[in-house]
Amino acid sequence: MFGKSKKTGEITYIASGCKITGETGFTGNALIGGSVFGKVHSEQQVTIEAEGLINGELCCHELKVSGIFKGKLQCEHLIITGTGTVEGEVASKSMEIFEGGQFIGIRVKDEVNLLQELNPENKLNKNNLFEGLELQTE
Repeated sequence: MFGKSKKTGEITYIASGCKITGETGFTGNALIGGSVFGKVHSEQQVTIEAEGLINGELCCHELKVSGIFKGKLQCEHLIITGTGTVEGEVASKSMEIFEGGQFIGIRVKDEVNLLQELNPENKLNKNNLFEGLELQTE
């Protein structure tokens, strides 16, 4: 009766019109209606509302996007709703994209930037196209 109880975090709400910049951490669920720029860490679920934006790096258990996420994401589960857009590099075990939702970027298996794995001899030209890549045909 008086033993240790499991502590659960409260819901953090960033209202529309609010802007947060820097390194942010949430112990519980977070609901983002405003704008967050920088590094974000949450032990639980992060939900970006239709007017919300996260631009930066995010590490969380689950991300549900109805607004916009831009940057690097590491999570267990990603859900992109019909109004959501995710742009950047995603490392997640599972991903759901509903009709109308947009994913623009790359999905990686782990916390690895695939662009670093390219041969250093391959360079981008002025049109952002790789030079030095050879196509193999059979």
